[in-house]
Amino acid sequence: MKLCFLVGSMAISGGTYVIVQHAAYLRDHGFEVTLAVQEPFSALTLAWHDEAPALRCIPIVEAKKEHFDLVIATWWKTVFELSHFQAKQYAYFVQSIESNFYPEEEVPLRFLVETTYRFPILYVTEATWIQQYLAEKFGQAAALVRNGIRKDIYTPSGPAIAPRNLARPPRILVEGHFGVSFKNTALSIRLAREAGARDIWVLTGSPVSWLPGVNRVFSQVPMIKTAQIYRSCDILVKLSTVEGMFGPPLEIFHCGGTAIVFDVTGHDEYIVNGVNACVISCGNADRVVSILQRLLSDRDTLSQLQQGALQTATAWPSWEESSAQFHQWVAGCLQGSAPDRSVLVAMTEQAFADYSHDEQLRLAQNPAIIRRHKLSVLASRFPRSVIRKVKQLEAIGEVALGRRTAY
Repeated sequence: MKLCFLVGSMAISGGTYVIVQHAAYLRDHGFEVTLAVQEPFSALTLAWHDEAPALRCIPIVEAKKEHFDLVIATWWKTVFELSHFQAKQYAYFVQSIESNFYPEEEVPLRFLVETTYRFPILYVTEATWIQQYLAEKFGQAAALVRNGIRKDIYTPSGPAIAPRNLARPPRILVEGHFGVSFKNTALSIRLAREAGARDIWVLTGSPVSWLPGVNRVFSQVPMIKTAQIYRSCDILVKLSTVEGMFGPPLEIFHCGGTAIVFDVTGHDEYIVNGVNACVISCGNADRVVSILQRLLSDRDTLSQLQQGALQTATAWPSWEESSAQFHQWVAGCLQGSAPDRSVLVAMTEQAFADYSHDEQLRLAQNPAIIRRHKLSVLASRFPRSVIRKVKQLEAIGEVALGRRTAY
């Protein structure tokens, strides 16, 4: 059977991580697996995940020339590519409600994203809240396959960059991209400093080498080496306000640490406040500081949370178990009949016609938006080296000058 995942980007991200894990498992269990990628990529782009270089990754334009048994969209933009593929069946792996990625004022764009959840195709997701959202708002019966974890990599014992030391204050880890407002990465650093943390590390997928007030920065680290960082840190501060089912807290659980998180969607798949981590109402910066101050000074409470986190980790399924469930879902998909491609074509054309009309009205009412778009397009044409420097400066600015409120 020929299976194709439609992927937005092969760069470091939690969403791509999940796709690669399922794709590698299916390849090892008899499928011819292709990853059709929208953004340009190279061998260097794939190097962060140990399985990615061994997968068949091709530009999406090339993949459209082939025929597949099942094509799976994995990002809202890829849903609109489905009608260009010849396949026996079409599906959608929904990893988050991606309309939440965009500001509320971008009404036409958010509506366009939500349109993808109306397509008459098969659905699978990774979190209970997404499954319920799709059922209640769009009448879609999505299968649920929770993400697994690499038990061969994320373990409490093993190499560490700098092992934990009870004689020293607890070490704080902040994880996340910069330049993505809802990740609140810079805010996490600011609040850790405000709480009095003396040793702050940052793990990021952004091209950053130095940040003010941060002891060590780990940028674009290969996945197989991240556990060494987790095993060196006591507390992960992860304050994103939009998630599907985020992985970093679970990863540090497996490596002997605990976490402080907002009550973001998906946290309740495995995080229990006061048992394995601390859960704080979204946006409550003062509470983050007070809880972190307590954990920095109260080793007993910190140790109890870390023990609870290890118990959660022990009970959590591996990727082999998770991907076996995904395999079962794929097998079920192949038993059904596909929708007429003409329906997918018509829905795609109508979605973009509605978006174009509504967005033109929005831009006419606010010309300043057009100027910002033009600047963004111009900036994207700069050489890669220049873009990296700009991103470094932007990250420094976020940490040094960013506001004390969550996005």
